[in-house]
Amino acid sequence: MNTRTKGQHGEEEATRFLESKGYRVLARNVLAQGGELDIVASVKKTLVFVEVKARAYEAFGGPLAAITSAKKKRLERAALQYIKEHGLKFDSVRFDVVCVLPTGIEHIENAFSPSRTTL
Repeated sequence: MNTRTKGQHGEEEATRFLESKGYRVLARNVLAQGGELDIVASVKKTLVFVEVKARAYEAFGGPLAAITSAKKKRLERAALQYIKEHGLKFDSVRFDVVCVLPTGIEHIENAFSPSRTTL
């Protein structure tokens, strides 16, 4: 399975997982300035931007190690653009990471907080 196919498969699994937990998936694979939002979802009154990491094995520090400060900034910019374009109003916004591993799915809620200047 190539990297792109693995990523698509991981996003499908992550979507099913989130929906089973009561999340409402609003969009997937949203291209925005400087980045891509893998999954945009809502749960209760919270807007959740989900970064999906599909891994064939557990190494290199886990899923959070792949979220560098530069990646966080790109995700924040893309999220802000998405919110503005869609005129969304939620009580809170957060960034989650879902890691799809051969052994199961790891969901890290509030994996990082947006900078105060962004959202």
